[in-house]
Amino acid sequence: MSPSPVAAGTALLCLTMNPSVDLATETAEVLPTHKLRCSPTAHDAGGGGINVARTVVRLGGACVSLCPAGGPTGDWLRRRLAEEGMAGRFVASAEDTRVSFTVHEGRSGQEYRFVMPGPRLSETEWRACLETLGAMDPFPGLLVASGSLPPGVPDDFYAQVARLATERGSRLVLDTSGAPLDAALAAGVFLVKPNLRELSAHLGRELPDRPAQLSALRQLLATGRCSAVALSLGHRGALLATRQAAWFAPPLAIEARSAVGAGDSFVGGLVWALAAGQDWPDALVWGVACGTGALLSVSTGLCRAADAIHLKDQVRLEPQAWEPVDS
Repeated sequence: MSPSPVAAGTALLCLTMNPSVDLATETAEVLPTHKLRCSPTAHDAGGGGINVARTVVRLGGACVSLCPAGGPTGDWLRRRLAEEGMAGRFVASAEDTRVSFTVHEGRSGQEYRFVMPGPRLSETEWRACLETLGAMDPFPGLLVASGSLPPGVPDDFYAQVARLATERGSRLVLDTSGAPLDAALAAGVFLVKPNLRELSAHLGRELPDRPAQLSALRQLLATGRCSAVALSLGHRGALLATRQAAWFAPPLAIEARSAVGAGDSFVGGLVWALAAGQDWPDALVWGVACGTGALLSVSTGLCRAADAIHLKDQVRLEPQAWEPVDS
């Protein structure tokens, strides 16, 4: 049994710079120019960090959510988080919080996801998010930064969050992509959770098989820019590597109905377990259970705790051949 990387009872905060009101509906068939008669619409609070926080709370954990919010959609977001029993800190934005939506096509079973760019934040607004985070006392021991950056926010924003976390003795878990991912890794994070496409783009090469993927994780860890990497492989499972060990979790045999929120649910299960003081293998098990649980429903509802608990006993880890990484 590997030692826990995080003390039990560690306070957790999830930062979402581009929250959304997520809508989900169903129609018989998606056709151009036609009026598409849809089913009643499901409404949920969304955005990377909010989805992570919702998963943590569903598992019985405590979590604070921090995000900008503006306009009627921002007001709705505040109310919805309160209804779900989630503690929230909000920074007012002049422009409305975005709306994104998912349409499930009944005839084919296909899913269409429409993701909006989000409101433009002024420098005053995005700096206010940093200042609100920096003023927290006590500062969270685990800080999750997840999702895209809205227009107006510089690519090095998460790098600034990473430096703040280091200064305050916190550990940053990062789930983003592109230039913001590159900049944050240069600043240093505790745990990074790319998917295969994001890691390939970061390293500038394809990662077609397990040896190539493990080599990529080793390369990332050897730079000293992170202490652990959780690589989600979609329907092919997941890899988790630290400087001391690596594990592969094969996919579970289920009938996937929707991929919405699967990555965020994976992160939610992972950080919930870490904040509870569990070790790396157990954290990966919970991540896979929650990520898989999110695939079971057609909606924006994420993983249900009952599904995660049921699936957890089905997760099997395969330790990988791994020499300790020097950084």
